Amino acid sequence: MVETTEDRFSKATTLEIEKSKPIKCGTFGATSLQQRYLATGDFEGNLHIWNLEAPELPVYSVKGHKEIINTIDGVGGLGIGEGAPEIVTGSRDGTVKVWDPRQKDDPVANMEPVQGENRRDCWTVAFGNAYNQEERVVCAGYDNGDIKLFDLRNMSLRWETNIKNGVCSLEFDRKDISMNKLVATSLEGKFHVFDMRTQHPTKGFASVSEKAHKSTVWQVRHLPQNRELFLTAGGAGSLHLWKYEYPIQRSKKDSEGVEMGVAGSVSLLQNVTLSTQPISSLDWSPDKRGLCICSSFDQMVRVLIITKLQSI
Repeated sequence: MVETTEDRFSKATTLEIEKSKPIKCGTFGATSLQQRYLATGDFEGNLHIWNLEAPELPVYSVKGHKEIINTIDGVGGLGIGEGAPEIVTGSRDGTVKVWDPRQKDDPVANMEPVQGENRRDCWTVAFGNAYNQEERVVCAGYDNGDIKLFDLRNMSLRWETNIKNGVCSLEFDRKDISMNKLVATSLEGKFHVFDMRTQHPTKGFASVSEKAHKSTVWQVRHLPQNRELFLTAGGAGSLHLWKYEYPIQRSKKDSEGVEMGVAGSVSLLQNVTLSTQPISSLDWSPDKRGLCICSSFDQMVRVLIITKLQSI
């Protein structure tokens, strides 16, 4: 079901561009297919946007955070998500900021702890709910297990919870639809799937959790052609393919007649061990079903083909 090829990139086949500050994260998500600008966050807290055909100087540059930018995401570009092309960054300084590249210097939104509150290290961010020109949310995960959902239209904290372990990766099953599902992966080998359609005023969103790997679950990525399938990447060098099954009814009334969500279930379809080192990044091809790529701490990049997905 899973076939892989491995390639060690050599100087003969790549263009090497060295910058003065180490780069921690990057995304193409806020730019068009034609433009393909790369947005990066570095160890000094700088956000840069690069034209890779003229990479000497960034086309956009801002001192975004006081400390390292751990995580970045983009929406409104690549044909994904309605509304303005925006970038969200999360940092060790505890802040989450949303940037519009058309607006210089200042973020369009800044989510930070109130005065006197502890500043937790933000490890992961994700856009979602970008199904029209007005709606958009940002979800952020922190080193203490906090997950916070920010409503960008109302500029408010919509929901928060804690999953008891540091949150390594967050992803909505699709960014450009009304919120449907959110997967959060964590330290200690667990992931959580939240049903985001029904929010209870006190209990929040219904969820199901699964012990996936024997170590940290570094990444989650949903299959673009079927949002009920997703891959998780583990610290022991393995990939697991999962399927989410919806319950018969996605909501029910509690004892006081208030609507609350009902979580579904997840089943493991396939798994493969590719490395003795953690698999740290992962992505699917939006065009070719089953084609994906991952990188790991053994300095290897692996291209995989997962077959028979259309029949699941």
